[in-house]
Amino acid sequence: MPSDAEPAPVSAKPPVTLREVAATAGVSVATASKALNGQGRMTAETRERIRETARALGFRPNSLAQSLLRKRSFTVGLLTNDTYGRFSLPLMAGVSDALVDNGVSVFLCNVEDDTRLGQLHVEAMLDKRVDGIIATGKRIDRHLPVDLSNLRVPVVYAFTQPDAGAVGLVSDDAGGARLAVEHFCRLGRRRIAHVSGPESFAVVHTRAQAYRAVLEENNLPVGEPLLGQWSEAWGHEAVARLFGGRGERPDAVFCGNDQIARGVIDALRERGIRVPDDVGVIGFDNWEIVAEATRPRLTSVDMNLSTLGREAGLALLSLVGGQPAAPGIRKLPCRLVVRQSCGRPPGG
Repeated sequence: MPSDAEPAPVSAKPPVTLREVAATAGVSVATASKALNGQGRMTAETRERIRETARALGFRPNSLAQSLLRKRSFTVGLLTNDTYGRFSLPLMAGVSDALVDNGVSVFLCNVEDDTRLGQLHVEAMLDKRVDGIIATGKRIDRHLPVDLSNLRVPVVYAFTQPDAGAVGLVSDDAGGARLAVEHFCRLGRRRIAHVSGPESFAVVHTRAQAYRAVLEENNLPVGEPLLGQWSEAWGHEAVARLFGGRGERPDAVFCGNDQIARGVIDALRERGIRVPDDVGVIGFDNWEIVAEATRPRLTSVDMNLSTLGREAGLALLSLVGGQPAAPGIRKLPCRLVVRQSCGRPPGG
């Protein structure tokens, strides 16, 4: 019987990825990539099995990736001086996620703060014919201790200061600070203090400027940020300064990192001040092993380092494939991860 109803729209299936071909064929992504590109050492049976799997799944190789894989070595170097991996490891996860479907492997080299070690790692990468290099660090206002200009391979900078004319990606620190302070304002907090790290860090001033701007926009009193170390001990000391006198006490504290925030919460508890009932606390970095273990669990600004790494990987892939990329620094947005330490709005 005819019907006037419109047919349901047909949704396009997502393209089959190289990762799916590899999984179905029971091989690594790199092996699948080499088989489909006529490269690498393997038996004729294995190569044909992978190609047949790709045909059966309807795999269509990305032309940009194909160009990269025909000309290069399937590897990208990641240089960092972030000894503890606090920033470089989540960023590397994003880089790997961007490149794995193109059969490109990523290997990490820690240059510490040693110029000679950095140069040795760069020379080793070039000897291995890496497709390109991603440079990352532990702060965005310092160069790595190695010269990466004028190399014969593309270089992308992520979470570190780039060379002039290079492609750089960083988190939007001002935007992240705004998220935190605006959240406090929506919660009805009116006396918001800011406790941050060393004055020598550019991000300290960027976040403090955003903190002041939001308070001014909301006609709230603007306090002078307290600057110290990136440590729990400094959080304790800052609470002694903020709550040890007879003046009006804050009802919220925005902290420059999660370690400071944890110190602030512990020190408030020791004084019998309840978090978040009496004072709300927000940190920065969303370092989950700290944020989730803090009691109450810590609300924190997440710099989206995995996304930052993924964008850096894609930018490098484009450069290796011969596509131009606009030089300069690109800022990626942060997000606020809300947990229990900041409280709810009045009546919420």
